[in-house]
Amino acid sequence: QDSSDDIEDVSLFDADDDLSRRSKKSKIRHPVASFFHLFFRVSAIVVYLLCELLTSSFIACMVTIILLLSCDFWAVKNVTGRLMVGLRWWNQVDDDGRSHWVFEARKVSAQGSKTSSEAESRIFWLGLITCPMIWVIFAFSALFSFKVKWLAVVVMGVVLQGANLYGYIRCKVGSRKNLTSMATNYLGKQFLRQTVATEDQTAS
Repeated sequence: QDSSDDIEDVSLFDADDDLSRRSKKSKIRHPVASFFHLFFRVSAIVVYLLCELLTSSFIACMVTIILLLSCDFWAVKNVTGRLMVGLRWWNQVDDDGRSHWVFEARKVSAQGSKTSSEAESRIFWLGLITCPMIWVIFAFSALFSFKVKWLAVVVMGVVLQGANLYGYIRCKVGSRKNLTSMATNYLGKQFLRQTVATEDQTAS
């Protein structure tokens, strides 16, 4: 088995048992983490859109955007993911020098309740999915408008935010095999539903 598909399902905190006793409410339990989950990535997008209006220095804009993207990558990967949705991923090297990608998900408590709120989960996934899509749009825009100097910046945005998106999807759905199985099952259900609808229209 490929070492890159190693999955671990472990508890992330010693205090998970205490948190799991709280009732699940649709409120933000970690306002600071929720704020910084969106602050760095939204700030990078705003700076990219307004930098030519604010300053004529390309270097200053590029450094500012890359710093914001780097802070966002670190914060989302190491802090906001585990606090807001109970997910975490990282890479470790064993004694043999082999690299392992580890994808963790917080275990459900004995009472079957989760510690993350619905509001935080929506904020987390909305920011995680939307912002990489915006950077992809920026990449195509820079490419077709021949703004070659901005390609490195937008590619950095796609790579850093896309890596976090991929990592947390792996944490959420499991191994690559499970992800493929989910996609296959979804397409199968859609095909079956389309077939049944066609048969109903033919019968009527």
